[in-house]
Amino acid sequence: MGIMTRFKDIMAANVNALLDKAEDPEKMIDQYLRNLESDFAKVKAETASIMAEEKSARRKLDECNEEIDKMTEYAKKAVAAGNDNDARRFLEKKSELTQKKEVLARNYELAQSNSEKMRQMHDKLEEDIQAMKSKRDMLKAKVKVAQTQKKINEMGSGIESAGNNAAAFDRMEEKVDRMLDEADAIGELNSSSAEEDLDDLASKYDSTETVSAVDDELAALKAEMGM
Repeated sequence: MGIMTRFKDIMAANVNALLDKAEDPEKMIDQYLRNLESDFAKVKAETASIMAEEKSARRKLDECNEEIDKMTEYAKKAVAAGNDNDARRFLEKKSELTQKKEVLARNYELAQSNSEKMRQMHDKLEEDIQAMKSKRDMLKAKVKVAQTQKKINEMGSGIESAGNNAAAFDRMEEKVDRMLDEADAIGELNSSSAEEDLDDLASKYDSTETVSAVDDELAALKAEMGM
């Protein structure tokens, strides 16, 4: 019954706890599933063998009971026929069979217990394998989602970097525009100073023309008055 000791941990296996401890859940669940399937094949073969032992033990016990019943009937017939010696021999055989029955009954109980344990182990392994397959499919789907999310995040990071570069260009454009505005302002200031000098010069001559016109008008007024 070394098989019972070898697989006792399987009965207490907690699939979720194993997954929580895995550094790489996807690889771990595939490996554990392969181990379970390998163990399941061995447990299935051992279960069939132990169930066969149970049936054999049961058959031997039933045959022994039949022999005991048969010796009892023969003893009765011998007594009825007045053959006490024959009856005594049948009863002696019955006693031997009764002692043998006790051993066979214990063997059958043990075989029955072992068979039940193996059937439970078989069913537990089968359930675990199905649970692991479902976990594997779900896990692989989550891995794909995570990989896709990672790509999206990486693309988003690249877009953010491009946005930062665009902002830098905008700041550079503002600086160039400011330089152009300053140059235009200086040009306007220079142009304004030249115009003011020219205006001053023109006013000089404008004032001269005004004085000459006044003199002419004064001369004409004196001529009119005969002076």
